[in-house]
Amino acid sequence: MCRDIITDGQGDIGGIMQPPPEGLWGMPPDMLMALPGYDPDVQKNRVEARRIMNKLGYGPDNRLKVKLTVRDLPYLRDPAVLLIDQLKEVYIDGDLETIDTVNWLPKVLRRDYAVALTPAGAGSDPDQSLYLSYKCGVELNYNGYCNPEVDELIDRQSVETDQAKRKRLIWDIEKKLAEDGARPIIFYDRRATCWLPQIKGFTIMVNSIFNGARMEDVWLDK
Repeated sequence: MCRDIITDGQGDIGGIMQPPPEGLWGMPPDMLMALPGYDPDVQKNRVEARRIMNKLGYGPDNRLKVKLTVRDLPYLRDPAVLLIDQLKEVYIDGDLETIDTVNWLPKVLRRDYAVALTPAGAGSDPDQSLYLSYKCGVELNYNGYCNPEVDELIDRQSVETDQAKRKRLIWDIEKKLAEDGARPIIFYDRRATCWLPQIKGFTIMVNSIFNGARMEDVWLDK
C-alpha cells in the first residue's frame, strides 16, 4: 500500500541490498518472499502480527501506544502517516513526531526514539551498507543492533573474490538480519532527476541517488 501510494506503484520491495534488476546484490524475489515480514500475503502477515501482539498482552482492548519519529520533510512524513495507519491493524497506535533535519541525526544517534522512519541508501558495493549500518558499534547503527555472527559474515563477504559465493554470503546476512528484526526495510522508492541543457558534466546513475553526484565536475555552458 505505501509503495503504491508514494511511488504510484513504481517502488520495489527489497531487503538491505537494492533488489534486482538494478541492484546487483539483492536477493531473488522467491528468496526474499520467504523472509520474515516479506510474505506478499498481507492478511496472513497481519494475522501473524496480531498473534505476536496477543502473546505480549496486547489486543483490541489494550493497544500499544508509541511515538513514531520522522524528519519533517514531505517525502518522509507521508510514508510515516501511512505506516501509522498500517500499525493500527495490529493493535499499535502511533503518534507522529516530526523533527527538523538539523536535529534529526543527533536525536537518532542518542537513540532518543521508540519507533523511527528514515531513508537509507544501499551502496553499489555491499560493504558500503553493511559496514556503515549493521556492524556492532558502528556510528550509523542507529538502533544498536549487534550480532557477532553477522559481524563475522560481513567480514567474510568483504574478502570473498568469487562473486557468486559473495552473493550467497550476503543473502545469508539478509536472512539473519530479517530474522533478528535488525532494521526492517519497507520499500525502495524511485525518483526522477531533471536538469537544464546548459548543465554539463553531471552524470546520473541508474541505481543510486548518491553516487555520481560530484559537483566539482559540473559546469554551466552559459
